[in-house]
Amino acid sequence: MARWLRPLVGALLLLEGAAALSFLHHRYEELVQALFRVQSQCPYVTRIYSIGRSVEGRHLYVLEFSDSPGVHEPLEPEFKYVGNMHGNEVLGRELLLQLSEFLCEEYRRGNERITRLIHDTRIHIMPSMNPDGYEVAAKQGPDSNGYLTGRNNANGVDLNRNFPDLNTLMYYSREISGPNHHIPLPDNWKSQVEPETLAVIQWISSYNFVLSANLHGGAVVANYPYDKSQDQRFRSHRRTVNTPTPDDKLFQKLAKTYSYAHSWMHRGWNCGDYFADGITNGASWYSLSKGMQDFNYLYTNCFEITLELSCNKFPPEEDLERQWMANREALVAFIEEVHQGIKGLVSDENNNGIAGAVISVQGISHDITSGDTGDYFRLLLPGTYTVTASAEGYHPQTVTTTVGPAAPSLVHFQLKQEVARKPPERKASGTRMNNKALQKKVVPRATRRGTQR
Repeated sequence: MARWLRPLVGALLLLEGAAALSFLHHRYEELVQALFRVQSQCPYVTRIYSIGRSVEGRHLYVLEFSDSPGVHEPLEPEFKYVGNMHGNEVLGRELLLQLSEFLCEEYRRGNERITRLIHDTRIHIMPSMNPDGYEVAAKQGPDSNGYLTGRNNANGVDLNRNFPDLNTLMYYSREISGPNHHIPLPDNWKSQVEPETLAVIQWISSYNFVLSANLHGGAVVANYPYDKSQDQRFRSHRRTVNTPTPDDKLFQKLAKTYSYAHSWMHRGWNCGDYFADGITNGASWYSLSKGMQDFNYLYTNCFEITLELSCNKFPPEEDLERQWMANREALVAFIEEVHQGIKGLVSDENNNGIAGAVISVQGISHDITSGDTGDYFRLLLPGTYTVTASAEGYHPQTVTTTVGPAAPSLVHFQLKQEVARKPPERKASGTRMNNKALQKKVVPRATRRGTQR
């Protein structure tokens, strides 16, 4: 199907009755009411939970959509949207509230596409990661809101510069052939992050998220990792160096999925900038350290991109409906991207799931791991791949599989346990040997004015 036809076809599928949406800015109490209203309207496929509190004590609420709320179903991928990380970038916050109402309403109407999406995916929506900053920005209002007013949290910290710097560790690790995934956190990381950041890190450590996007404002472009350039000799934020991940082609495809489903992002010219296809590598735009999207990729199994959705960080209410119509198909289409590549179960000879098994794809130097139940999800572009599953105490297993353009290929692994070797007998008069396991240790990891992610 031609690329330009996909947004049109998808949009037509969503026009089966339009939900009565309220295009208003929502303060914290109104946001909470809106979330609980959706939950009350769709009680059997939604759940509300809090991942923690902000500096000023506001809950960081998440609305979950699933046919089994609160339960991870094996082979059903976990997806998340995070909005309002910068308190004065508010469009994402409102779009995620609109998306929540839309998913509920269309599910109740029997929309086949939305029903299938909710039944096959566990969707987590956090409208606001920075509710304290939003309240500061909202007091100014759309007309007089300053460029930085409300951007940071209540402690004056930019949350998208507050995650542990795993990029530096990764670049060093790559030089010594160290780990390329799930890079360990520094020992003192908790003392270096804000309450909101801590809550998000604990959240993404508790759920095996596969795909994610965080929503910002100040530009119109889909931004993908890496955000931080490896070349740190140049300290100017205007230094641009394309810094691709091992999954660069996949990330470009994910970003294009959003930009081409968006009404105008893919055109490239927006807000006085030009981005081909409406996408950019983060470091190619400008280098950003300690950002959330790089952290997701390097610390978890989650592939995250950053969506810049409006030139105006705090658009007026009369513009919200137009923005919703421009983003609606893109928001749905991006969730559907979680269903590609390969997935399966890693088990032992007794069919018990093996958690933490490493899934390696030949030619792509970034591994992922199986979840608590032994299921795994590896996003891949269409093609033929050689895939290996390995776990401590088991013989690795390698298979060759072909990935198509539609549903993910199902690839299971059953690993055989290694036979324990009998230790050599020691002479009575000999000295006792003390074997120490070799531990690989990585050294501690230590814009322009138009917009800052």
